[in-house]
Amino acid sequence: MRIATIGIGLRAGHVLSILKDAMPEAEFVGFYDPQATYIHMIGEDTPRYDSVDAMLDGAKPDLLFVGSPNAYHLEHIKAGLAAGVRIFTEKPVVTTREETMELAALLAEHGTDRVMVGLVLRYSQHMVDLRAVLDQLGPIVSLEANEHIGPYHGAFFMRDWRRMVRWSGGFMLEKCCHDIDIYNMVTRSRPVEVASFGGRKSFVPEHAPTSNAENEIMHRKTSVWESVDDPFHSDGDIIDYQTAILRYETGASLAFHTNLNVPDEHRRFCVMGALGMAEGDFVRGYLKATARDGSIIADHDYTGMDGARASAHYGADHMMVDDIVAFLRDETDTLPVGVVDALEAGLAAMALDEARISGQKVDLSATWAAFDAYGLRQ
Repeated sequence: MRIATIGIGLRAGHVLSILKDAMPEAEFVGFYDPQATYIHMIGEDTPRYDSVDAMLDGAKPDLLFVGSPNAYHLEHIKAGLAAGVRIFTEKPVVTTREETMELAALLAEHGTDRVMVGLVLRYSQHMVDLRAVLDQLGPIVSLEANEHIGPYHGAFFMRDWRRMVRWSGGFMLEKCCHDIDIYNMVTRSRPVEVASFGGRKSFVPEHAPTSNAENEIMHRKTSVWESVDDPFHSDGDIIDYQTAILRYETGASLAFHTNLNVPDEHRRFCVMGALGMAEGDFVRGYLKATARDGSIIADHDYTGMDGARASAHYGADHMMVDDIVAFLRDETDTLPVGVVDALEAGLAAMALDEARISGQKVDLSATWAAFDAYGLRQ
């Protein structure tokens, strides 16, 4: 398996290093990155190319890893599709509705199985175990969930290139598309109406640290490309808190909240069905499902997970790579999540930001009609 990567930042280096451990026959045959800070994670001897086209022509990869900033994903996915290679792209796949439809047209031509996506929460043990009990909960009625992020990580977003909507697509899309995707999975449907409120109130000048200890926290996570030093006086235009309400095609509803300044972070969910409920927390490491009569359907404690594996998206990075390796070896013909799922989660995230900015409820019916016209879910 010959692998080339566009972008070799920390995330790409991390995933590719896990892939190499899981797939010893893999060979890194090229990279393109004007600022290759983390090239040591895949090998300093990996050939460097001056352009994507030169790399695709010269390295002749079997798999193209797209780890570039979000705004460049479509350009790089298009190059991979044109070259006839398989593609793994980090999330979010694209950053606008127009790009989504353009890629949908390309996938209708080239096939959806050509593109794999890094929506790791679908691979997590939490979601493996939740999928196993979903039918016992009955039709899903309502959900509540959050992603609460520690100040060290929130400050990273406010210093990193992700702070700019033009590069990231916005915080809901960049970070919470994972969450939107898994609740699409849980409801087995898509949002048809959304409303959202939020803004920026924590990472503002009046709340800048006054102690060295707090300032150190805000610089704990390193940024490389197009970064700024001060998260409280930055030029970023992403939000640092957002509350969203979604109504699904099935009639189920979700209340979702995210905040980038939560000292005791967690990522919780509670799923209520007509016959039972399931609740869990990715950070605090549990999943419990209870039937309507009070009996326990499932009760999982993930806090004893091996430390090295658990440190990466609650163990999901390693599980994702294991599944992708099996897929690349033709040992399985399915994955827990696909590019169509990712595009649908992305469109929902974009609609949530549209609702937040406009102050109006957004109806997605026309969006889904346009997307479904490409026939990607046949």
